[in-house]
Amino acid sequence: MQEISSLKGIGKIRSEQFLKKGIKTVSDLLNYYPRDYEDRSNARDIADCISGEDVLIKGIVLTPVKENRIRKNMVLYTMTVGDDTGIISMTWYNNRFVKNGFKMGEEFVFFGKINPKSRKKEMINPLYERVGKEKFMGKIVPVYPLWANMTQKVIQSAMAEAIKLKGDIEEYLPKEVILENGLCSIDEAIENIHFPKSFDDFFKARERLVFEELLFLQLALMYKREENEEIKREPFRDIKCVVEFLDKLPFEMTNAQKRCTKEILLDLKKDKPMNRLIQGDVGSGKTAVAAATMYVAVKNGYQTAIMAPTEILATQHYETFLKFFEKTDIKICLLTGSTKGKKALYEKIASGEIDIIIGTHAIIQDSVSYHNLGLVIADEQHRFGVSQRAKLTNKGEGVHTLIMTATPIPRTLAFILYGDLDISEIDELPPGRKQVLTYAVGEEMRERIDAFIDKNVKLGAQCYVVCPLIEETQSGDIKNATDLSIRLSKKFPQYRVGLIHGKMKASEKDDVMNAFANGEINILVSTTVIEVGVNVPNATMMVIENAERFGLSQLHQLRGRVGRGNEQSYCIMFCQGTSEIMKKRMTIMCKTNDGFVISEEDLKLRGPGDFFGTRQHGLPEMKIANLFKDMKIMKKAKASAEKIISADKALLNQENQGILRKIKEMFDDNIALN
Repeated sequence: MQEISSLKGIGKIRSEQFLKKGIKTVSDLLNYYPRDYEDRSNARDIADCISGEDVLIKGIVLTPVKENRIRKNMVLYTMTVGDDTGIISMTWYNNRFVKNGFKMGEEFVFFGKINPKSRKKEMINPLYERVGKEKFMGKIVPVYPLWANMTQKVIQSAMAEAIKLKGDIEEYLPKEVILENGLCSIDEAIENIHFPKSFDDFFKARERLVFEELLFLQLALMYKREENEEIKREPFRDIKCVVEFLDKLPFEMTNAQKRCTKEILLDLKKDKPMNRLIQGDVGSGKTAVAAATMYVAVKNGYQTAIMAPTEILATQHYETFLKFFEKTDIKICLLTGSTKGKKALYEKIASGEIDIIIGTHAIIQDSVSYHNLGLVIADEQHRFGVSQRAKLTNKGEGVHTLIMTATPIPRTLAFILYGDLDISEIDELPPGRKQVLTYAVGEEMRERIDAFIDKNVKLGAQCYVVCPLIEETQSGDIKNATDLSIRLSKKFPQYRVGLIHGKMKASEKDDVMNAFANGEINILVSTTVIEVGVNVPNATMMVIENAERFGLSQLHQLRGRVGRGNEQSYCIMFCQGTSEIMKKRMTIMCKTNDGFVISEEDLKLRGPGDFFGTRQHGLPEMKIANLFKDMKIMKKAKASAEKIISADKALLNQENQGILRKIKEMFDDNIALN
């Protein structure tokens, strides 16, 4: 497909701006879908314009544009426009281009909001086009997500040119699938998703594109699963040895842990590699289940490797598993970027002298060879690329894979996101665990919360304070970590206040987290980098600033950083705004600590968004589908995917070649088909 620079009006500078959004070709641009639409299809008489509405009017310019400087950096440009039913004032703020853009007597089309605060009829910052030269008036107009230095007009104009130049787009779907599901062609869909002639055309276009996106997603995962089914390995001979391990535990597993362990053991008895996801809230006992699995693997003559996303988390796992296996003869090592004496360690791993290797990405380096790797465990897998997981499993033959996550996925969607994995849920907490008491408060409670922090820290507890931003922006109502750490240092000079954020080097973050874990920092101000982090049982307070800016699942993850010890823990959420959705979200957070319930509600209230982004699940982001609202289309797409795969597992038939090409294009080696 042609480069975007081939489009009229797109020069070098604009091309570079589009490239910032990953848009390099005309095809990339066509696949950049609108976030909304403005109905500019029907003009309204001036007399019928209603305050607060966005409307389209056609009128004649009655006065010259008048310039009025009302204060420094604020200039108003106004003129009067009329039709047969009345007159209206047009007002622009700081838009010097309108000054010489109109002549009296000329007829224009205007689109904008009728000012609800004005006594007279007034349109604020209207868009306009001369009658007879309309490009984006008198029709339904797309509204695109913007980024720095980009405008709607530039994208809309480029998109209109792209539609003209696109030619016939290759049809990837088999005719049978299109007919069975009553879908429009890909050509119609692309034209009508950008410039629909009617909203009915838009709905048909969207259904086609959503169906296609969900079909390819499910086909890719089914295709991957079929690939996994072909791999064979020796079953584990002895799984009953798990009883020896369970007898050594200082506690009894919950029923959910027992069920999960049983599901894993049944996998290990099969002649194919296990690919299983354990999902459960923080503190539900995933680590104990992993330890039982590791014990069985070692007793069957295999090495186990567990990969954690950070050095501090890897070290924490190392210390935890040392305790689990202290009454056994199992040998464990820690391998991270800062480990000393790596060469000697590599030799011990290669010879099989070490049974369990715990570490960061260091354990997948080319210099690390395993003696007989049989089990791989990835902790908080959403922090890794799927290709990194694959690189670890490729260190052995037919390796069993276990993935642990404390980010619960709604049950209704787990299969879609992890179609190549079997799923186990640990959906109960160990007895005696206290729920984190959660409260949503306004700014008027600031002094009381400060006093509450003081009271808890004075008693020896520690506190997290989380902000959405690192430094101050123009939006002064949003708390930022840097300023807040300064405020708290002044407020509590008797305590040690620390600061951690994503722009710090990994070693600096580790130093701060270690200091907090060791009790050297009383109050830790942070951005969301502490979502998945170190276990600090002494931290009993979590204060979240601007909680309305976080998704429910993210808030739940943050709350999971406290409540890890025996003391009662608290989560205080400062909120701004009065919208009904915000109130509902905060009510859900205060009422339940169940991550599965929260993730379902999160999806209902805010759609997939980042919740299902590439970073979190190793899957490509949904460009148009909403995994909750499009459940009906999802079911249709799933039925078609199952039918296609059952008839042609490898997608080798002629009618499926387009699908296979599209899947490989969408799901590159870093994502699903590694």
